[in-house]
Amino acid sequence: MGKPILEVNNLRVSFKMYAGEVQAVRGVSFTLDKGEVLAIVGESGCGKSVTAQTIMRLIPSPPSYIKEGSSILFDGKHEISKMSESQMQNIRGNEMGMIFQDPMTSLNPTMTVGAQISEGILKHQKKSKSEAMKRASELLTLVGMSNADERLHQYPHELSGGMRQRVMIALSLACNPKLLIADEPTTALDVTIQAQIIDLLRDIQEKTETSIILITHDLGVVAEMAHKVIVMYAGKVVERGTLEDIFYNPRHPYTWGLLRSVPRLDSDKNAELDSIPGTPPDLYAPPVGCAFAARCPYAMKVCKEIDPEHFHVNDGHSAACWLNHPEAPEVEMPVGIGRGAHG
Repeated sequence: MGKPILEVNNLRVSFKMYAGEVQAVRGVSFTLDKGEVLAIVGESGCGKSVTAQTIMRLIPSPPSYIKEGSSILFDGKHEISKMSESQMQNIRGNEMGMIFQDPMTSLNPTMTVGAQISEGILKHQKKSKSEAMKRASELLTLVGMSNADERLHQYPHELSGGMRQRVMIALSLACNPKLLIADEPTTALDVTIQAQIIDLLRDIQEKTETSIILITHDLGVVAEMAHKVIVMYAGKVVERGTLEDIFYNPRHPYTWGLLRSVPRLDSDKNAELDSIPGTPPDLYAPPVGCAFAARCPYAMKVCKEIDPEHFHVNDGHSAACWLNHPEAPEVEMPVGIGRGAHG
């Protein structure tokens, strides 16, 4: 196997605010191989978008800063955490692309679709304006937009939400990036369009072998696209594994809670959806011990005193939960998740 396209090691990101330091990302580590789709899941505020935007170096500094000892190694040679803004501009939009969750606020309302897509091509590739526009037209066709040549001359407000998201995808693919980060790419779209966008991303990934980081709270999207999954809570990775590991053999109570909160086709239509009681901790002052302990029905004394390391489950699958310690009491996985729920 070749070198991973991305290696994130002990990434810690904080924000300096008037009230103190918000520890948004607290020691996140993972690797991403060529052609692989990694999903990062968790509730709002768990640090998944901050992680993604830090990889692209899109968060203003100050107030944010990457802490000493953090490493983001891209393509085996670029240490992203140490690069200047001018160096990042050569990588961002060229070797790395990003799809944002709200295309209406991400696209420039004063520029035509063609001008926006061709801008990156003109900056990073030695092409004439006519060649760049031809490439822009090809990209719009690739992402499933009819009458691509006409669309080039339209403005974002003239397009539907689904079309704008397709334009965002075309824009992110303009320079054939090695890494694509999709931050909640279907959140603002209706269900039918969501399915089309997921099919499109999966099709593009298979054709181009682009590596994708998918940031989402929608486990249905994860099931459709991901090869590997990391579950984040309170700025930390609490479980990591393959798609099958996380869906069929989850080993962290927080992951159990996320899976149980997904509506099931075979459930009673009048039944209430499961939810995780309580709220995430304040990251101005993260708790001692496991951050999930206050919301966890299985919490033991040790959980509130010592933060668990990752316990090995199998090759590539680990969970940061004391229930996985050899001396911990046995706990049955909740009904409705794991192998029993999926046959």
